[in-house]
Amino acid sequence: MFVVSPWLLNALVALAGGVVLAASFWQRSRQLRLWAFGVGAVAGVAATSLAMMPLSYCTFEQGRTALDIALGSLTILVIATLLLGLAYWCFARSSRGESLLPAPESYAGAFQGKAAPIIAALCLLPTLVVLSVFHYYPLFQTFSLVTRLVRLGAPRTKFVCLDNFTSLFRDPEYWYSLLFTFVIAIGIVIVTMSFGLLIAQMVNLPIRGANVYRALLIWPVAISPVVAGILFQLLLNPVTGVVNHLLDSSLGIKVPWLNQAGFATLSIILTAAWNQIGFNILFFIAGLKNISSELLEAAYIDGATPWQGFFKITFPLLSPFTFFLVVTNTAYAFFQTFGVIDVLTRGGPVNATVSAMYRVYVIGVLGKDLGKAAAQSLILLLIVVAITVIQFRSSRERVTYGV
Repeated sequence: MFVVSPWLLNALVALAGGVVLAASFWQRSRQLRLWAFGVGAVAGVAATSLAMMPLSYCTFEQGRTALDIALGSLTILVIATLLLGLAYWCFARSSRGESLLPAPESYAGAFQGKAAPIIAALCLLPTLVVLSVFHYYPLFQTFSLVTRLVRLGAPRTKFVCLDNFTSLFRDPEYWYSLLFTFVIAIGIVIVTMSFGLLIAQMVNLPIRGANVYRALLIWPVAISPVVAGILFQLLLNPVTGVVNHLLDSSLGIKVPWLNQAGFATLSIILTAAWNQIGFNILFFIAGLKNISSELLEAAYIDGATPWQGFFKITFPLLSPFTFFLVVTNTAYAFFQTFGVIDVLTRGGPVNATVSAMYRVYVIGVLGKDLGKAAAQSLILLLIVVAITVIQFRSSRERVTYGV
């Protein structure tokens, strides 16, 4: 028995999709278009089928909780929004006489002739094989695991609908891990970008041996997060660490770097920032090299101070590099700080430094619950994608390319 029958659910979503798309074209041209209603209805049925058929409409079965129904409805809403947006975009471009696909480019070095697609496909084949084996196949496996009760080493699985997600949303420790992930992500982005820009600005000055300084400052990016964690473990160990030895001998104090939640969080941020800061310095130096010195000279002649020259000219012209680094640093903080946490704190003290990515390891590998681990990894992926999309949309007007 279903709370809402599949047929009624498809009909309701189809009606809603038709009304939304027809209303969108009415707002655009002030004309009622029946074909827009039909396309919207088809998009609604397609969204419901794509979202619910793999789940056998389980979220709307009798006895399911309100959270199950809400998750099922949200899934349909997201897919329907994407399909309706795609349909609106296609018809809007067609109405303006624009092609849906970009025109083929012809430039020096481009493949020419009838065999060009075959040659291009052969060139792309090795990359596609590697991506399929190590990226696309695990991604599809994750989608398969999120709806099943899967134990590591157990041959049998059981379909559990969206219980892996609902159990997470009821777990306060999971919400804490998400909050902790956002905290360290914000800290890493602020530290790496602010100090990276400061150091790049200093190294970009006409000083003797600047190339040597650049090489020494950039090399930490070649170190893996695990090695960075080992180095900072030697530095920040509360008992045998070099930093506490220097503080104790000079000031008579010892800092519990890895034994208290606040200091442990700070240690993770500093370690990850040191590991990533060379990447930021490299790109900021490249951006500073592309800024014409004549612009700054003209500003100084007009009476601008060095601070005004930086904030009014240099920093705005670095916006493409700043935007790129915000995105990459955020992805690094969410996905690649696992090695730092595993070496420095192992989630301690008392699970105070368990990030969302580290929790996937704890639940999936140590707890052997692959279904919940897959659900957590999928949520983490969606969060990062959502943050990236928001960054793209919010920074569109502020990012300028060229002078």
